[in-house]
Amino acid sequence: MKHVKRLLTMVFLFLGIAVLAQKPSITGKIADPNGGPLNGVTITNKTSGAATATAADGSFKIDAAPGDVLEITMVGFGTQTVRVAKQLLLNLTLSPSVTDLNEVVLVGTRRAGRVKTETPVPVDVVNIGQVSLPTGRNDITAILNYAAPSFNYNKQSGSDGADHIDLATLRGLGPDQTLVLVNGKRRHQTAFVAVFGTRGRGNSGTDLSALPMGAIEKVEILRDGASAQYGSDAIAGVINIVLKKNTGVFSGNVGYSGYRDKDYNPFFKKDYEQYVHEKGVDGQAFNFNGNYGVKLGKNGGFLNATLNFLTQAKTYRQALDTNANSDKFMYTNIYRRAHGDGSVTTAGTMLNMELPLSGGKTFYAFGGYNYKFSDAYAFTRNFSARPERFVTDNSFNLIDIAGLTRRSKDGETYYNPHIQTRIQDGSLAAGIRGKSAGGWNWDFSNSTGYNNFHFYGDKTYNASLNALKTNFDDGGFSFLQNTVNANFSKEVSSALNIAAGAEYRYERYSLFAGEEASYKNYQPDKYYTNGSGDDVYVAGGSQGFPGYQPGDEVKANRSVFGGYFDAELDVTKNWLVSGAVRLENYSDFGFTHNYKIATRIKLHKTFNLRGSFSTGFRAPSLQQINFSSTFTTVQGGNIGEVKIAPNNSPITKAAGIPELKQEKSLNASVGFAWRPIPQLSVTVDGYWVNVKDRVVLSGQFSADDNTLNPQLIAAMQALRVSLAQFFANAVNTTNQGLDVVVDYNTKVGSKSNFRALFTGNFQKMRIDKINVPTRLRPTQQLQKTFLSDREQAFILASAPRTKYALSLEYTCKKITLGTRITRFGAVTLLGYGEDGLGIDPQVPADFQPIYVPDRYVYGAKFVGDVYAGYKINKKLSLFAGIDNIGNVHPDLGINPAARGWAFNNETGGPWDAVQMGGNGMRFFTRLGFNF
Repeated sequence: MKHVKRLLTMVFLFLGIAVLAQKPSITGKIADPNGGPLNGVTITNKTSGAATATAADGSFKIDAAPGDVLEITMVGFGTQTVRVAKQLLLNLTLSPSVTDLNEVVLVGTRRAGRVKTETPVPVDVVNIGQVSLPTGRNDITAILNYAAPSFNYNKQSGSDGADHIDLATLRGLGPDQTLVLVNGKRRHQTAFVAVFGTRGRGNSGTDLSALPMGAIEKVEILRDGASAQYGSDAIAGVINIVLKKNTGVFSGNVGYSGYRDKDYNPFFKKDYEQYVHEKGVDGQAFNFNGNYGVKLGKNGGFLNATLNFLTQAKTYRQALDTNANSDKFMYTNIYRRAHGDGSVTTAGTMLNMELPLSGGKTFYAFGGYNYKFSDAYAFTRNFSARPERFVTDNSFNLIDIAGLTRRSKDGETYYNPHIQTRIQDGSLAAGIRGKSAGGWNWDFSNSTGYNNFHFYGDKTYNASLNALKTNFDDGGFSFLQNTVNANFSKEVSSALNIAAGAEYRYERYSLFAGEEASYKNYQPDKYYTNGSGDDVYVAGGSQGFPGYQPGDEVKANRSVFGGYFDAELDVTKNWLVSGAVRLENYSDFGFTHNYKIATRIKLHKTFNLRGSFSTGFRAPSLQQINFSSTFTTVQGGNIGEVKIAPNNSPITKAAGIPELKQEKSLNASVGFAWRPIPQLSVTVDGYWVNVKDRVVLSGQFSADDNTLNPQLIAAMQALRVSLAQFFANAVNTTNQGLDVVVDYNTKVGSKSNFRALFTGNFQKMRIDKINVPTRLRPTQQLQKTFLSDREQAFILASAPRTKYALSLEYTCKKITLGTRITRFGAVTLLGYGEDGLGIDPQVPADFQPIYVPDRYVYGAKFVGDVYAGYKINKKLSLFAGIDNIGNVHPDLGINPAARGWAFNNETGGPWDAVQMGGNGMRFFTRLGFNF
């Protein structure tokens, strides 16, 4: 109920803003030379400071009085300036210009007015208004995966909390090695840390899906190490999200989408009667986002608000081909009978405001709240294999619970536990900026962010609790970050700009236990003897996701002080040099210092050469230092307690795991920006990133292994756990690659326009060293357990060798036609192997007395999207299309010689979570509006 009240409060706040008194305004439409509407054009009243943007049909509305000056700008088109007379209607045509790469950027430089082609490092600018309409993808993470060359994202499945959050990476590194800013201010991370999944294992990161797309004007992606400029986490780069400032226009869109996959949706093979399914069109999604702004005062102040809502149903995917001679054949998946993406319902709001004050000062504030409820299936529990996971009598005879247990066609009794999450995310930043009499620009601000990640188990059992309880509070974690900034900059001369600043950051992390029934075994002495003669004890805790225990609870905090200085010098009109230094001190692990130097040389008016070299760092997160979990596992018929031990645990110290320290990096890049003709631009940037002491999660060490250090065995026995694993600075990696962007924009005849955009990323990562602690080195087996071959494969797969895309769009008057063709490169992952350890994993072949590698090669795939747009009238535009029109799927996650060992992967499904996703063809329609 409290969440409903919050949502109603947001709705009334949003509607209250929209109905405020409006003043006379100018309306109009912006078009390209062929009369086609231009969406996302920025119109700024240079006199009052008010600003807005065109809707999908090119229309706009802005407050303006006679004599005011309007500036009209858009990436790819020349800027126009218009002085208002007495007209109430203003229609303009923008012409393509060589300035399409010359948009002013806020990230990567502290010099005002630096355009992105003139920066010494590569910066992508993604206009969210343009890229979000012609697609069925409903969150910013998925959209950027198709819009930026080295941005990578895998939607997870079967990976506990990772199914419920969207974490992405740059340049093949971890999701917590990219810093996220909003309006130039540090954004907080999620409280979640990934323990399972195919990407970012052992990492936290920033959940971009908590930000409403309707609130975003553009996304700037700095593809270069920037720790010396911005601090921790910026090893791979920086993502800066710029919020809208529009006033006087209610704009947004409403959309519907759904997947129709006749190849892998079990709905289309109902007679199989083995799998869960719903409809022929599943994953159906409905979304709404609306944005409105009002003017504050008479000097350019504004308050802009966005409201968003999204609900998306589950998807179900299985291999359905029962022909044993077919390449698509897989045995019945008894391990996860409900495989696919979880459902999600999310609602949120975002505010952005500025209020000019006297003396040239400006007060600003922005922030928002987002609530997400998500539900995903865990792995299946089968009675014939594990009766100890069901509610039974003392003789282990099933006590059937209607509506929970199911029976398959072959008579198997099973149930599918649900893992649910309720995620709350809030943020608020406020500050004041101005300029001193001496020419110094100053900016003081405070930013606060909070994330609460709460797990629940549903439609499941605690088998040791002889009660019909099927829903459990499993506990969770929260994270708070507060950052105070002071920034100063001055243009000393037309050639030199200097900047300096200081930062204080406070972070707090807590992990809270679930209810007792979510983790406790109420009948620890109840057991049966299996066919192998082993005693098997009843399983305690919530099946699917056992709750966090009181012994896991933690409250931790730390403080960070930092300071920086940077300078940019135009040595000549054609040669720019910049440098930065940053010092930071962490209360938990100490002092760090980092440096950067970069340069840009204009060899010709159409050709810029650029390059940089920097050191970088990432502080281990409080989540990694303090995460703790105790859960039950079953291996070899025996139940054992597993402890993921925090860094200060006696087990961790007994294992010889050092205190976590910062990851350190060296970054180098070199590239160029070239425009051989006005219609064509080319950027190519090579990069090299060396990272030492990356923090990952180790493998599981057994107390029954007599080769372990006796102190570690004793520590595990003292805590009554059988297996233990740890976060550690375990691995050094080097990644090198090339980013390519080619953009062609031209007129076709007198009424049409054609655009072609190619983006490509080519890279290769290697593991240089595995940092095994001395106490875990006695045997080769222990060394491999520390970071198994399987875990190493996940690290390497986070940097796919290739990803490139070609987008083609043709516009003629009211009609737009387009296509995107994306090629996702091949990756190789490993299964657990027959022994479940993931160390050189091998499994028995189907028809020969040999063992074969438990290796899954997911080959390169082309995914094609098509779309069309039509301007209905001045206020409405309609888009429709199909994403993945070829219904392309990943290769099956099997070794063809060992099909009997299918589903020994991370998702428990026909394939692992890879970039292209596994849901197949999706159709969509989206209506854009502007009132």
